[in-house]
Amino acid sequence: MHILRAILFAHLISLLYVATICGQWLQTGPYGGDVRSFALSGSNLFAGTHGDGVLLSTDNGSSWTQVNTGLADPNVFTLAVSDTNLFAGTRSGDVFLSTNNGGSWTSVSNGLSNLGVMTLAVSDTNLFAGTFGSGVYLSTNNGSSWTPASNGLTNVFIRAIAVSDSNLFAGTNGGGVFLSTNNGSSWTAVNTGLRNTFIRTLAVSGTNLFAGTFGDGVFLSTNNGTSWTEVNNGLKNKNVNTLLVSGTNLFAGTFGGGVFLS
Repeated sequence: MHILRAILFAHLISLLYVATICGQWLQTGPYGGDVRSFALSGSNLFAGTHGDGVLLSTDNGSSWTQVNTGLADPNVFTLAVSDTNLFAGTRSGDVFLSTNNGGSWTSVSNGLSNLGVMTLAVSDTNLFAGTFGSGVYLSTNNGSSWTPASNGLTNVFIRAIAVSDSNLFAGTNGGGVFLSTNNGSSWTAVNTGLRNTFIRTLAVSGTNLFAGTFGDGVFLSTNNGTSWTEVNNGLKNKNVNTLLVSGTNLFAGTFGGGVFLS
């Protein structure tokens, strides 16, 4: 009996320890629905939503306010920050710019197609937009004008763009990953070892490039996409929608399976 009590006590302590280190998630804000993207600028946290436009929190998500003045499309797929500029890519295919933390927005879409802007990425003074059906576009003037940057892309349904030093990667819906070393002037497919070419998300951590797929989990490349290795040990849901790097931690957000941490 004493041994049984000791075992039960030890088990209880272990559960308390796990609960303590794992913490908990709390829903915040008055807005529900579909949150597609986040962006951080100083102490301002922005959320791009499908239907409610852009939300701003100045208290780490405890409260949110809509900041949509001038934002003609409330369906925001992606957000990006460049210095004091905040960009929002929308379902209509427009990009909007705010220079006052979302206080007001103006359309900066000259030269873009009317297909949905799924992803935005900043590299120095270059702003890249990935569209769902019209490839990649480049702006060198904060969105005032855009030029196509899709030469070599055999799949123009872009779901993700990632920057690693002078390398630009594009994840496509069915065509795998493409690499550009010249700011999008030309692209080359880099898919050796990548079993699933339906890329939902890309993330960079040092020299590591991660690709999240829909159906086959996460793949890792340590050589700029030349080869890929599956890295799914413990990942119980392999429908990966988003990846986030924070220090040495990699988070995977899945479709219907919650969040996983490596």
